[in-house]
Amino acid sequence: MSIHIDPLEKKWIIMTSVIVLLTWVLIIYYAAVENVHPPSNVEVIDSAHLHLASGVGGGEFMEDKLGVHRDADGTLVVTMVAARYGFYPQHVEVPINTPIKFRMASFDVLHGVLIPFSNMNTMIVPGYVSELTTNFTRLGDFPVICDEYCGLAHAYMYGMIKIVPKDDFKLTAEVH
Repeated sequence: MSIHIDPLEKKWIIMTSVIVLLTWVLIIYYAAVENVHPPSNVEVIDSAHLHLASGVGGGEFMEDKLGVHRDADGTLVVTMVAARYGFYPQHVEVPINTPIKFRMASFDVLHGVLIPFSNMNTMIVPGYVSELTTNFTRLGDFPVICDEYCGLAHAYMYGMIKIVPKDDFKLTAEVH
């Protein structure tokens, strides 16, 4: 006994299979060739004690330690906190064509970070440190946008990143 499949259903099965296969090929291409991967840093932090020197990480997210600094290994690091309804610090300046490591934590709820015209797009989950490295290739001022609904004033949550020429960049702190 054979099963009869309508020709229209066969077309839809084939079309759906081709779309799924194409999606897999694109994911593998971007992972292998373009080096696009999800963030893999898993670092737990106590969100309620971010601002304290005794917190996990030795107070890395204290107010006076936020912003741009150079690590002991020479890497430029931007340390930020997302909280209803803003990014702190709200204004950050970094040099163009330089690898920048972002370390971000949430004080309260789930937030998203999107910087248009860059590959910077990640989620900041309470209880974890979000870390990613990017390289900005365009000069100018770009908004730092929260792209995860975080409450009633979500639309007013903003920050600003200014990409400047390397010659104009001035570091505020050398080592944390």
